[in-house]
Amino acid sequence: MDAGRVRQLWHLLEPLHAVMYYAPEVFEEASALGYATDERWPSYFPFRAAPLGAVGVESVASAFYSFSPRMVAEHIEPAWKTAGPEVVLRARVTGIDRLYRRLFGDRVDGPGPAELTALVRRAAEAADTAGRPLAAANAALEWPEAPHLQLWHAATILREHRGDGHIAALLAAGLDPVESLVSFAATGAASVERFESRGWSAEEWAAARERLVTRGLVDGNGVATDAGRALRRKVEADTDRLAAAPWQALTVTEVDRLVELLGDFWVAVLSSGLLPSENTLGIGKV
Repeated sequence: MDAGRVRQLWHLLEPLHAVMYYAPEVFEEASALGYATDERWPSYFPFRAAPLGAVGVESVASAFYSFSPRMVAEHIEPAWKTAGPEVVLRARVTGIDRLYRRLFGDRVDGPGPAELTALVRRAAEAADTAGRPLAAANAALEWPEAPHLQLWHAATILREHRGDGHIAALLAAGLDPVESLVSFAATGAASVERFESRGWSAEEWAAARERLVTRGLVDGNGVATDAGRALRRKVEADTDRLAAAPWQALTVTEVDRLVELLGDFWVAVLSSGLLPSENTLGIGKV
């Protein structure tokens, strides 16, 4: 499959997954479990990590990659004392059910989600999760019954499959967790302030920038050099390549139909205003 098509599918599906981490319905479910909801991180970490089981800081920091281990520890160390992974998994399904029903209205029970879900699920079930811990953990979960919940579950498997591949691309490029953020910010993918939300100190950020300066990837002002931009383009191209395989389960005509069906749901999510206009994934910038 053409790399541009792979990236387009990610751009269309990612909001359907990620909106969960910003939705009031999901925050209400998190609050009912005992998690703080004055910011998104106390619930983000357990909701995203729950498929892995009651794992510790090292496992989550490794799987999430770009977050400071201190930030992971702040939220994961108390997470499973507040609620166990099985309870968290049920809460996130309940939250996404409520959210999708509000965002999509009558379309939830119409033919659109069923046809769309069938296509996305086929791709998700075709994903090879070897060496991809978050994709594998989500793929091992039982599928929900309702089509709209299967849609979210399939989107989650595919985005974690891509994310696991992205980490592999970063490792191949020799970019450690904080360097991955500094180098991406240097290309203008998002503001430094947005990337700093991942919990790294000013000293750690400056040290990573100096390492990249030494490699000729960033200049003294923190702006990517030509070599730095070329490396980030390679990272994104490798990520697309590693994310392409699941979509081979669909024909070209089916992919075209999938894109067509996704349009209304993608617009509904973006129109909700729940997602931030600036993100650390580079959607809209890469």
